[in-house]
Amino acid sequence: MKNKLANWVSTVLKIGYLPIAPGTWGSLAAVVIWFLIIESTSTITFIIAIIIIFILGVYTSSITERHLVQKDPSIIVIDEWVGQWIALLFVPKSLLLGLVAFALFRLFDIWKPYPIKLLDKYPKGWGIMLDDVLAGVYALLVISVLRVWII
Repeated sequence: MKNKLANWVSTVLKIGYLPIAPGTWGSLAAVVIWFLIIESTSTITFIIAIIIIFILGVYTSSITERHLVQKDPSIIVIDEWVGQWIALLFVPKSLLLGLVAFALFRLFDIWKPYPIKLLDKYPKGWGIMLDDVLAGVYALLVISVLRVWII
């Protein structure tokens, strides 16, 4: 039972089982939900939600990883959800900005510039979650600069 529940949470209701690029699907789902809730959600509530999902992600990812006997299995997408929401933090509701944040997060999550790749080496759910947190921070910084100078 514990493994099943952890699987449901860590794969974000089985989104991680979608074929081809499950991380991209997980990020896209996070953008869609952000777009639907952001106008009725305060910044502090959004931050609290990110923290809660991060904690759940560390815990459930550790269980799923141990159950599958596989390091950072691609079906785990709760990390993409957290990273994507960090990238969207402080971004006003806008389809264009949402898509820019999505593209930037995916870029940093796949590319893993220093020191993101180092965070992968942390054990269990910590390594799974922390690299995406930093990729989200990088995306947030870039989109913030873009908003000031370009968009």
